[in-house]
Amino acid sequence: MAQLRQFKLPDVGEGLTEGEILSWLVAVGDTVTVNQPLCEVETAKAAVELPSPFAGTVTELLFDAGTTVDVGAPIITIDVGGPADAAPAADEPAAAGTGTGLIGETNANGRTAVLVGYGPRSTEAKRRPRRGQPVEAAAARATAPQVLPEADYGSGGDRPPLLATAPDATVKPVRHGGLEAARAAEAAAARRPAEPATRTPSATAGRGALRPLAKPPVRKYAKDLGIDLTTVTGTGEGGVITRADVDAALAAPAAPEAAPTAAGDTRIPIKGVRKHTAAAMVASAFTAPHVTEFLTVDVTRTMKLRERLAARPELAGVKVSPLLFVAKALLLAAKRHPMVNSSWDEAAQEIVVHGAVNLGIAAATPRGLIVPNVKDAGRLSLAELAGALTELTETARAGRTPPADMTGGTITITNVGVFGVDTGTPILNPGESAILAFGAVRAMPWVHKGKVVPRQVTTLALSFDHRIVDGELGSRFLADVGALLHDPGTALTF
Repeated sequence: MAQLRQFKLPDVGEGLTEGEILSWLVAVGDTVTVNQPLCEVETAKAAVELPSPFAGTVTELLFDAGTTVDVGAPIITIDVGGPADAAPAADEPAAAGTGTGLIGETNANGRTAVLVGYGPRSTEAKRRPRRGQPVEAAAARATAPQVLPEADYGSGGDRPPLLATAPDATVKPVRHGGLEAARAAEAAAARRPAEPATRTPSATAGRGALRPLAKPPVRKYAKDLGIDLTTVTGTGEGGVITRADVDAALAAPAAPEAAPTAAGDTRIPIKGVRKHTAAAMVASAFTAPHVTEFLTVDVTRTMKLRERLAARPELAGVKVSPLLFVAKALLLAAKRHPMVNSSWDEAAQEIVVHGAVNLGIAAATPRGLIVPNVKDAGRLSLAELAGALTELTETARAGRTPPADMTGGTITITNVGVFGVDTGTPILNPGESAILAFGAVRAMPWVHKGKVVPRQVTTLALSFDHRIVDGELGSRFLADVGALLHDPGTALTF
């Protein structure tokens, strides 16, 4: 009997409500195994691959690539195959190789299913015991496709079946040998559109929808520009859409019904990272009372120290940037002023002073602004901190930051100096009490030892939550950061 299971979009981040299906990694008719990636989903924070909790044959992709789906909505249907009587008992582990083994195990490709909201599990995936049913129900089940209840992946409690089949509904034939297998093949062939002799600019995806052929970088480029690839004609080999085709579509006059509200306007959907960032910044700005203080610092000594340390063997292979020294100064100052590394718990009406500094670094990525963090950064040596910052920023710009690195931050640095900006008034990352803006380091006239001479100067800006950090504490913290950058030797006194 056909055993159909639907996989619902899980919460792959804390509090996720929706995600966009970037691409499908399987197609209708494909055979999949447990933990095999099914699709790539862009959440509000990162792009992740969703592994399959089932083994079987894909019967339906419920959404096309590019669709935003609510968490908990079914996205794919899989026929786990085999008669219902062949399924393992509730207390009997599945046989190895059947694809229903350990949840969280590593497959042959080295991938492990780790989903926030599901969580890795070290126990066997088992079917729930069936409730007692009359003999007539058992006989009816023998002639109808079996609809299995959703597997328990940590949610607990009874759930309704994933798929309800009406008595007169048309069902799919059994996928095994003999006459029924032949009929199944014929039915599947009838449902598929005829394949043309030459490849066209579109391929079948989702519910039979035509998906334009384009490489992922081109898809992202078109998405950022608000170009619908279904309206673009590919000129590449086999009809593949190229970057030049997207540029041509952007330059082409818009159809009257799709014309922008004014000449030259372009509409970009608000979703993904941009949508999350906008909501977070609005919530932060209108929840925490912001105060921003500024300090201009002569960092000539730090810049000279940077040149010396970059030549040392223990720092070979890592980037010794000015940001590294700002991060180290902030960590030392936070150790002296722990209240700055805290958060406001509105529900409990408590201030939570964090024992570890999870240092967030605001990173500009093609998907928008994200703030991954280095866990317990205060325990790292200068060389370890340099390596962690380099890895964090490179991973973020590649769009591969794991959800775990996006949560739990306690204090943040935003390096606006890389854009040639002197400073700004940064908005707090939600849940944190302070954020430090690091401006550009410039050669400026400065009074040094009674004379006006050119020195390397930068401006720091500290925004803090005035419910937690009062003016005195904020000023002392910022002054300590500035003192450490002005004279790195001051660190010996901390």
